[in-house]
Amino acid sequence: MIRALSLVAALALLPLSAAMAQTPPADPEAAIEAAAEVFEARMEEFGTRAEAIAEDAALSETDREAALAALWAEYLPDLEAFTGVVGANADLIARQALADVDVEALVADALAHVDVDALALAQGFAANGAWASQDPEHMATYSLMADYALNRAGAATGTD
Repeated sequence: MIRALSLVAALALLPLSAAMAQTPPADPEAAIEAAAEVFEARMEEFGTRAEAIAEDAALSETDREAALAALWAEYLPDLEAFTGVVGANADLIARQALADVDVEALVADALAHVDVDALALAQGFAANGAWASQDPEHMATYSLMADYALNRAGAATGTD
């Protein structure tokens, strides 16, 4: 009986899922909020029913676990439908958010503030493997050089 109910619930949600996949909503955030409201109501109902099963003294532990598993199977299509709506719309929300971002301008702005001398010094650190040495003299020397490079970079950007 419970499997039949689960199948009926899944079949009832199938047109909604198919429609969501074919026609993206105009407002994906509203679609997620609407799906969340429906899901929240179903989960409250699930919680009430699960508590009743858990508190039923007439059930053995095995029967209680079986009843809870059957109950969960009944509500699983609701979870799948909700996560399907969220998954379908999260991509649309991200696309809408990034549509207004001028990535090229962000990169150009970031590159405009690069201190070429500090970058060359950092490239020298990377090219010279001695900075990874455990020799205390090397460590002290490269610590001083790193401080110098950071101070120059901070002075160039006005963040020192």
